[in-house]
Amino acid sequence: MTPHVKLTVTDRNGRKCVSTGSPWEPIVGYSRAVREGDFIFVTGTLGLQPDGRFGPTLKAQARRALEIIIAAIEALGGKASDVVRTRIYVTDIANWREAGEVHSEFFESIRPATTMVQIAKLIDEAALVEIEADAVIHHEGGERIA
Repeated sequence: MTPHVKLTVTDRNGRKCVSTGSPWEPIVGYSRAVREGDFIFVTGTLGLQPDGRFGPTLKAQARRALEIIIAAIEALGGKASDVVRTRIYVTDIANWREAGEVHSEFFESIRPATTMVQIAKLIDEAALVEIEADAVIHHEGGERIA
């Protein structure tokens, strides 16, 4: 399900961390995703294409952001069905349906808790949407290991 997403997994302070090589990761000092125990936290993710450009629409950017998020979760041993919470930040709430429809494509059967809000701007002028996700790993048999 996840098209080409460049990922690097490392151990940092006893945690598994994923980098996608975004230009902001080394400047801000963050990881795309961090796994601590059975929890995966995915930072705010823009819909940056492999060529470093943004898609032309909020819908295209939301789709790419969710592809990156799912790829990061999978790299840390999770699945889309492990997502329990998402947060969607849009620069124009009038276009909320574009982000909502893509979110539904990825999570219709999962139905994580979610929030969508309008913000003034994102880190890049071309960015129209940023998405975060939290996941809880479910082990075989549906049980979580403490």
